[in-house]
Amino acid sequence: MGMEDVPSDYQDEHSIETHQDYGQHLSSMTEGQADDFQDPLNDTYGSIQTDNPYETQEGKQTTQIPEKNDSNAQDDVEKPTDSDETSLPEYEALQKRLEKNRFDPTSWNRLIDLAEESGDLEKIKQAYESLLSAYPNIADAQIAYLEHFMQPGLYPHAEALFNRFLRPSPSVQLWKFYLTYVRRMNADPSTRDMVIKAYEFSLLYIGQDKDSSEIWREYLDFLKAGETHNTWEEQQKMDALRRVYQRVVQIPLENLEQLWSEYNAFEVGLNKITARKFIQDLSKAYMTAKEALKQVRSHLAILCPPPAPVPPTSAGRKPFNLLEPTSPQNEGHRMRAKSWRAYLQWEEKNPLDIEDKSVYNARVYATYKKAVVRMRFNPETWYMAYSWIEKNIKPDEAIGYLKNGLDANPASFILNFAYAEALEAAKNYVEVHNLFNRFIELLHEELEKQFQILAPDPTFTMNGTAIVQHLTTSASSSGNSSSGDLTPLKEFLKRRTELCIAWITYMRFARRAEGLKPARAVFGKARKDKWIGWEVYEAAASLEYHFTKMTDVPTRIYETGLTKFQSESEYVMRYLKFLISINDETNARALFERMIGTFTPEKARPLWETWLGYEYNYGDLTSAIKLEKRMSEIYPEDNSMRRFAQRHMYGNHDPIAERDLGYVRMPGGSGSSTSSNGSTKLETPAPAASSIPTPVLQPPAKRPTSSERGRPGPYSEPPDIGPPPPSKRARESSPPRERDRRDRDRRDAPPPIRRRYGSPDWGRNSPPPPRRGGDVGHSRDWDKDPSVHDDHRSVVPPPATFFLGLLPPHPGFDGPVFRVDDLMQVFRTASIPSGAGGPPPPPPRARSPPRGRPPPDYSPYQGPGGGRPTRRY
Repeated sequence: MGMEDVPSDYQDEHSIETHQDYGQHLSSMTEGQADDFQDPLNDTYGSIQTDNPYETQEGKQTTQIPEKNDSNAQDDVEKPTDSDETSLPEYEALQKRLEKNRFDPTSWNRLIDLAEESGDLEKIKQAYESLLSAYPNIADAQIAYLEHFMQPGLYPHAEALFNRFLRPSPSVQLWKFYLTYVRRMNADPSTRDMVIKAYEFSLLYIGQDKDSSEIWREYLDFLKAGETHNTWEEQQKMDALRRVYQRVVQIPLENLEQLWSEYNAFEVGLNKITARKFIQDLSKAYMTAKEALKQVRSHLAILCPPPAPVPPTSAGRKPFNLLEPTSPQNEGHRMRAKSWRAYLQWEEKNPLDIEDKSVYNARVYATYKKAVVRMRFNPETWYMAYSWIEKNIKPDEAIGYLKNGLDANPASFILNFAYAEALEAAKNYVEVHNLFNRFIELLHEELEKQFQILAPDPTFTMNGTAIVQHLTTSASSSGNSSSGDLTPLKEFLKRRTELCIAWITYMRFARRAEGLKPARAVFGKARKDKWIGWEVYEAAASLEYHFTKMTDVPTRIYETGLTKFQSESEYVMRYLKFLISINDETNARALFERMIGTFTPEKARPLWETWLGYEYNYGDLTSAIKLEKRMSEIYPEDNSMRRFAQRHMYGNHDPIAERDLGYVRMPGGSGSSTSSNGSTKLETPAPAASSIPTPVLQPPAKRPTSSERGRPGPYSEPPDIGPPPPSKRARESSPPRERDRRDRDRRDAPPPIRRRYGSPDWGRNSPPPPRRGGDVGHSRDWDKDPSVHDDHRSVVPPPATFFLGLLPPHPGFDGPVFRVDDLMQVFRTASIPSGAGGPPPPPPRARSPPRGRPPPDYSPYQGPGGGRPTRRY
């Protein structure tokens, strides 16, 4: 929040030295040197010959962009070694160490101790300035730094530090230290107005903090202590107190209830008649603040726990609480980031129903200030702060947050890209070039460090692509593909891809902001990078094609990249698809035939499927059949019917699977899934037609584990599972009652239904389900066949039958599978309370000794002890 958000009377009148505007922005970055762009492509491209549009002709102006700093330029400069560092005094050795690692809390605390023990004020200033450049807004360090200038003759320097520290800081302790200084400097009664303005100024920035209750209390006490000499001054004093009380009781402070009680007593003491109105008007806001205080406490108890007690340093000073960088992949880091994100989103929703926009902005802004101090090494928090401040405060201050975030997280993608877009919007293109060069150089350093873990041998001098192939081949041949030995290699490959993304984003910016020639120049720089991946070539070719609508230059880029990445099947497939898309069948066929034999069958399958799909759609039948025959020799397990159906598909539509094989589309989706090779799989078998759907309960099948999520396709070969297991023995039914037997013999009346109170409206005499695979349309005939009746598995009641009929067939289910017996055992042993308002169930009746396994009991659960419940209704 800038001073434009401060009321005008404080902008003009409250202009003491300690309230001057603080320049938050960092100094501008140094401009790089522009070098002439060299031709990035060769003149020969195999079967395709075109003029090179990248050539720089005489008399034409060449594109100039800043180059990244040459890492070899400092080779002749003497660098201190470890032995040199140990020979230095401790203070200088710590300085050298902190130049290499800016975020070392132990070294910083020791450096400050040595500076303070020396008693040299200049050395103290140098040490604190160095610390605060690495850790700005550390309130403990700022207060300790200021204490060295709290003496006559040094006040101007203290006020200059207040100008720097106050506004960006969310620390209540620092603002209290400032107010103590102001009251000391304005102890005379004639300067009370200066103290009041200092309190108002402070509360404008940190008055919404729940820990600022002490400052509010001091302010109220200061107002109450003011002397008055007449009725008018007394009235002015009471009005000032009322305004402060009415503001403070609407803020979730730690002593909110005490302040509310004081305000009630204050109003009643002035006038009991008006007190009721004032109190009633603020009751709702007070209750909202009281409820919000509980939420704030729950959030901050996790986010801002009290620091653990630590012993003092050698100088008798409490150590500064400095953070160490942690990776966003760290579990603890992710949990803290998630908690801060939830709290910030909660504050943005305005749970206090603040109607004044400036008060709401001040509260959320202070929360973001606190968040970036606590989560200094989390790029997400900085970006959230930037986004909110840009929309609600001022874009210039939002840019300052991006700069400060990059100072703590220089290799952050989100912050670098956001800052680049902000500079691009301001048309500051030179700074964008410098930003990308510096960012790419940092990524290079990280990649080199990761490479040293994989290949520490300094004689390993292959180029980047050969190194990647060598490392991948070595890892595969060692047989450790399933162990943790591949983790460093995966990390290295991931970092390499990230470097490619940085180059691609840089290239897009140059084309978008400055035109095609600067984009070509960036691509020329990228080609000189030994760690470059095929993604940059593919992106450059696509950029060239979509911008110029020409095909010759993109084809040459693809062909040039093929000389470096011919072992990358993904790149070859992208090249093949590009040639197909521009209708260059000759070169597409030549590329396929040239490269298909260089890959293993597993890697070559996408190429086979891509070219086979082209033959199906645009080739002749003879060529397609020949290609299928070649493919069947490499993949003999493939289904011939599937290949035949693919010839007649269009997109995701496969009428052979649907009409002839009985497979239907998946409900709620597109109905079929298309694999990466262009084939389509229809998932769900159609159920048998029936006028009355009566599904049969079947045991759930195990979830398959194939590469395509295991769903059976219309062309799947039946698995060889051996002979079928023996069927389970039919459940022995209980002997029928005599009355039921007579009713069945007579057939002149429906059989009686005997059921317990509260059980479903179906029982033992319901018609059994058909056998699996039988006709569900003739379930009544089953009553006439005793052998069939005795062999039934389970009975599905009509309500459940109707419900199951609405569900999709079981092969369409792709979720977890539960064991029904275990699930029913949980329900059977669970203690389920009876519903209120219903009649108690009757006591259980005596049962005859069961024969074999008893029938299922569907009576309401009566607790672990059985019998009537003890609850009375």
